[in-house]
Amino acid sequence: MKTERRSILKRLFASAAGAIGLGATTKAVAAEAAPEKEVFNVEHHQDVPLFSGSTKLGNLVFVAGKGYHKEGDIKVHTDEVLKELEKELIKAGSSMEKVLKVNVFLHDLNDYKAMNEVYKGRFGSKPPVRTTVAVYGGVPGDSLVEMDCIAYI
Repeated sequence: MKTERRSILKRLFASAAGAIGLGATTKAVAAEAAPEKEVFNVEHHQDVPLFSGSTKLGNLVFVAGKGYHKEGDIKVHTDEVLKELEKELIKAGSSMEKVLKVNVFLHDLNDYKAMNEVYKGRFGSKPPVRTTVAVYGGVPGDSLVEMDCIAYI
């Protein structure tokens, strides 16, 4: 009987110690500072922050939509937009090769083939996933294409 009680008490003690140890570990992890969001190229409207050109959290980078609002055909616009994406990625410590997802917004779906001619190969040998849509009413401003992306560092 005494042996059984000791065995039960040992198991209860081990369980309690495990729970306390686990609780301490959980509290220590929670006490670590959460990563802080960094923002780059903040656009303001009437002195109030409106949106960021890119945002970084941990090892992820989110780049806002980039357009090209000057003269040129879809190939010129696509090339300039991709250059702008690359600049933002480099500022945040990433690169085109580390892009995981791209969204492409076309003013006119008929530009799809020409946009692809300029787009192909710009993200290295392992291209990101991509969604391409034609936007009803067109891309804001005078751009024929707008792109945003998500990358890692």
